[in-house]
Amino acid sequence: MPELIIKEIKTNDYVSKSKLPVSDFVINPYVGCPHACKYCYASFMKRFTGHTENWGDFIDIKNTDKKIKVQKLIGKNIFLSSVTDCYNQLEEKYQKTRSILKQLIDVDCNINISTKSKLIIRDLDILTKLKHVTVAMSINTTDENFKNDMDQASSIKERFETLKILHENGIETILFMSPIFPYITDWKNIIEVSKDYIDEYWFENLNLRGAYKKTILDYIKENYPKYYKDYLKIYNQKDKTYWSQLAKEIEEYCQQNNINFKNYFYHEQIVKK
Repeated sequence: MPELIIKEIKTNDYVSKSKLPVSDFVINPYVGCPHACKYCYASFMKRFTGHTENWGDFIDIKNTDKKIKVQKLIGKNIFLSSVTDCYNQLEEKYQKTRSILKQLIDVDCNINISTKSKLIIRDLDILTKLKHVTVAMSINTTDENFKNDMDQASSIKERFETLKILHENGIETILFMSPIFPYITDWKNIIEVSKDYIDEYWFENLNLRGAYKKTILDYIKENYPKYYKDYLKIYNQKDKTYWSQLAKEIEEYCQQNNINFKNYFYHEQIVKK
């Protein structure tokens, strides 16, 4: 594996207006992400940053001398982070996310943190002081081998343990089942092993586009050949049947079992609207 290329850069403001339907502002303390998820949509960022390295092989550490203008955040929804993991491995050293959260302790805003890292537990002292915070941990499998094939983030066991610790400390927990791999992600099992400490489940389907579409399809062909034709049907022929049926199954299951959930299968259509 190539050595991670680390660079420090200047930024005017950590806070950006959001184009996501569930947040008003986003905060991305880093450019790039060493978790190197094979299916990461954020790899498109390379088009705007001038990076020629493979996604996961570089990270830029954002620096600024300015304090966050917290007044504009009052009553708003803030998302950390949309195109990086704010608790990636470099956060342990640079503590950009910790520094940002410290500035938000007294701000009456809604903060949603999305991560795949157990490192977030380090900041329990700050998280428990924030006025409104939720943490979403991405989990789409209980198979550590599949996880290791897909990303370099914390293990699945560590992610479950992290959610449990957060819950025990009064933090609202979301298990973000994303992305769901057709025929591979055992969504019911994930719910069953975690329901005692999860406040809400979010579901998002695997979208394949750009350079990583071929990467994932080649992976399925080699490792899950029995599903390869189904993947071609879904991703080349654009057949939505699988997703519409799964959406119905998830809705019925969650309603029958009194499970709070949100379905983001149609995220692209929501963004367009």
